[in-house]
Amino acid sequence: MKSLGLIGSAVFSFVLGAATAAASPAGEYAQHLEALSQLSIAVSQTMPADQYSFRPHPESMTFGELMMHIASTNYAFCAGLKDSNPPADPAVSAADKDAIVKFLSESFNYCSAIIPKLTEAQLLQAHNSPDGRLSGREILLAMFVHVAHHRGQAEIYLRDKGIKPPSYRI
Repeated sequence: MKSLGLIGSAVFSFVLGAATAAASPAGEYAQHLEALSQLSIAVSQTMPADQYSFRPHPESMTFGELMMHIASTNYAFCAGLKDSNPPADPAVSAADKDAIVKFLSESFNYCSAIIPKLTEAQLLQAHNSPDGRLSGREILLAMFVHVAHHRGQAEIYLRDKGIKPPSYRI
């Protein structure tokens, strides 16, 4: 009986936490940012280090460049939400898997420190972004679409190499 009480308490805490996040102005984005981050990082970790310079077509970015592009753009979108400049990109080789995975992870950490704290006014206000001046909500949507688009592209790179991408999860 005591374990049922603990389970009930845990479920209540989870539901209360989810309801609180959803009730915050940017809660719907903050709730999904972790899944966006985890899957994107998992994709970057799945490609072997010696394949980070792989490009499926001469006009395509290499896998490493693609991961760096996602990270740099995450910083740009989230810095725009704060009306500040993004941190400078690290001096990283596009073939250095460990440094790129770290850069990508840190870009999501940067955003996860900003998004849950956004006010309704910040979500309505126009900010600079890689896609021009957009409202905060439009920036968040553009960021999520951008990450999903390029992560999907990266999954094709993995398949071209005969590697099964990580499974999608929310």
